[in-house]
Amino acid sequence: MDLIFPQLKNDRILRAARGEETDKVPVWVMRQAGRYLPEFRATRVNHDFFSMCRTPEVACEITLQPIRRFPLDAAIIFSDILVVPQALGMEVLMKAGEGPVFTSPLVTPEDLNMLETPINVDDKLGYVFKAINLTRHKLEGKVPLIGFAGAPWTLMSYMIEGGGSKTMSKSKAWLYRYPAESHKLLQILTDVIVDFLVGQVKAGAQMLQVFESHAEYLSPDLFTQFALPYIKQIQERVRAKVDVPMCIFPKGGHFSLEQLSSTGYDIIGLDWTIKPEEGRQRVGPNITVQGNMDPCALYGTKESIEVIAKNMVHRFGSQRYIANLGHGIYPDVDPEHLAAFIDGVHDA
Repeated sequence: MDLIFPQLKNDRILRAARGEETDKVPVWVMRQAGRYLPEFRATRVNHDFFSMCRTPEVACEITLQPIRRFPLDAAIIFSDILVVPQALGMEVLMKAGEGPVFTSPLVTPEDLNMLETPINVDDKLGYVFKAINLTRHKLEGKVPLIGFAGAPWTLMSYMIEGGGSKTMSKSKAWLYRYPAESHKLLQILTDVIVDFLVGQVKAGAQMLQVFESHAEYLSPDLFTQFALPYIKQIQERVRAKVDVPMCIFPKGGHFSLEQLSSTGYDIIGLDWTIKPEEGRQRVGPNITVQGNMDPCALYGTKESIEVIAKNMVHRFGSQRYIANLGHGIYPDVDPEHLAAFIDGVHDA
């Protein structure tokens, strides 16, 4: 891989992450490379979802699509958090109208023996590293490139539920019924995630986000026992090897903000169900916050979207802040409405 990259022209998001002064609030959007874009849908006609993730040239093209269209302050590599369970030998299909489906989810602790572990991430996930390296060059220094992974609890819950769930009752049952085996699985995942994130940085990623998308299903006690230690371990072990800003996004985990503020992450992402002032206060003054407009606000008029975006920026304040949605953009949003959001942030 070619590791001599073009000079970065817009470091706004990296400065915000480090707590340095920014001229404008930086903005990017979760799932900004996705189905709401007609150019993404045109690309997908010829590929299934995971083959797009596994083909570096295609993943690179999809990553660049929103950067060509919008004045965003970062790109995020096109991939999926479920490439990690795939690397452990689990089959995951992306079914239309249903989302991810595991053909053989984990049912009992004996099923942990089915996992291929330990693994070499270069062998199993090298396609992500190649996509990152290629994209970093194709960006030509326009904006930084973000890498990411799912957090251990979120991945564990998918692996046991076999897909999405409204209750996470099967995976939470493991936490209560098989706590030792749950910790064993969470540690297996942590080890892979650490190597995966380090590999992404070595390939060219300039910032990392860890998605604890299922934090909201855990009680504070379960979060403290089964999520927090691994989130902290990831930060400590990744930073021992590479030095880039790191963000943790605990969707629905407001109860965890004070705890997460002491885990060493530079940025804490907030969803749309917490007031900006409260999120900022609970995270503290020495950590950058990211978020948190309701993704459904993008269904409003362009005028209303700009007003909401500007109000959000004013409530968070312009420094130590990265604007984003409170979760990923939905597939039926009009791209012009996302443009209004970005304009509202930059004009605030």
